Amino acid sequence: MDRLANTVRPYAWGSTTAIPELLGTEPTGEPQAELWMGAHPGAPSRLDRPDGQLPLDQAIAADPDGRLGKETTEKFGPRLPFLFKVLAAGAPLSLQVHPDLDQAKAGHADEESRGIPLDAPHRNYKDANHKPELICALTPFQGLCGFRRPAETADLLDALAVGALKPYADILRAARPAGEALREVFAAILTADRAATADTVAEAASAAAALADGPTPHATAYAAYADLAHHHPGDPGVLAAMLLNHVTLQPGEALYLGAGVPHAYLDGLGVELMANSDNVLRCGLTPKHVDVPELLKVTRFEPGDPAVLRPEADAGGEEVYDTPIDEFRLSRHVLAADGDPRRLSPRTPQILLCTEGHAELTGDGTLTLHRGQSAFVPAGETVTLTGQGTVFRATDVV
Repeated sequence: MDRLANTVRPYAWGSTTAIPELLGTEPTGEPQAELWMGAHPGAPSRLDRPDGQLPLDQAIAADPDGRLGKETTEKFGPRLPFLFKVLAAGAPLSLQVHPDLDQAKAGHADEESRGIPLDAPHRNYKDANHKPELICALTPFQGLCGFRRPAETADLLDALAVGALKPYADILRAARPAGEALREVFAAILTADRAATADTVAEAASAAAALADGPTPHATAYAAYADLAHHHPGDPGVLAAMLLNHVTLQPGEALYLGAGVPHAYLDGLGVELMANSDNVLRCGLTPKHVDVPELLKVTRFEPGDPAVLRPEADAGGEEVYDTPIDEFRLSRHVLAADGDPRRLSPRTPQILLCTEGHAELTGDGTLTLHRGQSAFVPAGETVTLTGQGTVFRATDVV
């Protein structure tokens, strides 16, 4: 096993303080959005060794079976199938969806056949993989996730008393299949005249801000929508966001985001685990490319309440976040000073991240992780955990 040296990505929406506080470093004054742990070629972690640092992707490429285990390489190929992050949102991220595996393969093949460069701003599919993801809150964490039921959204829009929103509310309230109504309104918002939409966004944001302190069940959602308009004035994505559920996660709670589910992270610190892909189709809240026809193919217009996940402990004390895919599995160990050692299965490669206190890792050596520190444990190495703190564990499922 090896301690990891990780890269912080300085995206504009990042918090200036949350990741430095986790790592115990001084803020630079610049946004620090994501701490990447894994072997993604864009910013691979480095194995921190006495003779220097070795990028994890290079270590895996040199010995995939030895690092990942034969079962993982046979199932996912000679690469780590997940990317683990700490995500610190100081401002809203873009509203987006991710394709399923078949859509990603077809879209990538199509864009390759048309010779669209990977770095082209209008490129949708950077690779042929899907990108399911899980976000688990370390602090209270706000986000948008999936479509609210149409009738509830119609009530929310009507309460704003903005004339330009009434046709959308009428469509959502009409007696027709919910998915059809959501698709029609979503498409209409994203294809409407931009100048007229900007005026509607401004009027809706002002009304939402006025309702945010009122006795309405949607007060926190109105506050979030007003904040979106503050960060993205005139953006149609603000109106599209009003179709979505607003959710606040408490520390330890999580959301799983499968293919086609529109979502955006708004504020807070969390750990994020995802399949190793860069495929994103944006709906708004961004200056980047929005491909509405492709977006409508990928988005799943299925209303309902967001399913907030809470971990379930097994007999050994490992708290598991249950998700329906094999590329990743997130679990948590809350260690007590007088607790029994926790033995971790050596079947798959794993990344361990300490978010509170400290943890002692004992395997083919010993390693101490303090808050914000992480380690890579190759498949085949049995590790036990002791200490006093919280450790998140990222693995795959084989």
